[in-house]
Amino acid sequence: MFTSKPTSRRTFLQSGALIAALSPKALMGQSTPGGDIDAHVHVWTPDTRRYPISEGFSKQKDMVPASFTPEELFAHTQPNAITRVVLIQMSFYKFDNRYMLDCMASHKGVFSGVAIIDESREDACETLRSLHSKGVRGIRLYTDKDAAESWPRSAQMKRLWTCAADLGVAMCLLANPDALPAVDGMCKAFPKTRVVIDHFARIGMNGQVQTKDLDALCTLSKSENTYVKTSAFYALGAKKAPYTDLAPMIQKLVAEFGAPRLMWASDCPYQVQQEHTYEASVGLIRTRLPFLSPEDKSWLMRKTAEKVFFT
Repeated sequence: MFTSKPTSRRTFLQSGALIAALSPKALMGQSTPGGDIDAHVHVWTPDTRRYPISEGFSKQKDMVPASFTPEELFAHTQPNAITRVVLIQMSFYKFDNRYMLDCMASHKGVFSGVAIIDESREDACETLRSLHSKGVRGIRLYTDKDAAESWPRSAQMKRLWTCAADLGVAMCLLANPDALPAVDGMCKAFPKTRVVIDHFARIGMNGQVQTKDLDALCTLSKSENTYVKTSAFYALGAKKAPYTDLAPMIQKLVAEFGAPRLMWASDCPYQVQQEHTYEASVGLIRTRLPFLSPEDKSWLMRKTAEKVFFT
């Protein structure tokens, strides 16, 4: 599960076996220009000596599954013709982005990155510039209602949103529906800053898509630099493949934002736990939504994420 407190997502998940690994040669990440993009994946390594997890987290409770490396990811992406991926810094590494950056460096052209930084620090903009030089194209912010409402009063946060606009870095918000009015205010105050709303703003997490929540999300469509990830199908609505109960919400977002401001993402490894599969997530967009034109699909599956994270 994904809530404003990162560790609470574990209540959605139980440990499960990953797909059997392919051969080492088949697992080599290769970038194919024009190929489809997964805009939201977490990776981590069981090597906690080299890449320690932050205080307050534990391997047993929080590293579930115990490992999800690029090689394990490619076992899902390659059979489904996904050639590029946006890596999202994992919460239990907190501000230590080294593992994500090392994965990006080891698979040049395959990965873009969304980092986590300490936005309260005076040198946050300098940190962002350094990360941008290493290929980071987004900053993740945990966006509950109280946090979002505090941002207009934070000089550091306002500097960070301005710096992000100058660099073309997206502010990637893990937001609850009740935070959306405050997010809307920030989008209006910083119209040049790209904003990406993760996982439909978690609308439908309790099993039902509430009209008022969807309306609040659609209000953000008035800010032309705001984007939405259609992602984490395993955790929303009926939480059951083929996930077609989410079709009306996606159709509404296409009507309000337009496909060029929507992007598909899996939220792996959580999408491939228990009975859920990567194929089912990809298949919802590729084959099960008749209201999507071929051009719409090209935006959701590639062109939007390419514009935001690979330029």
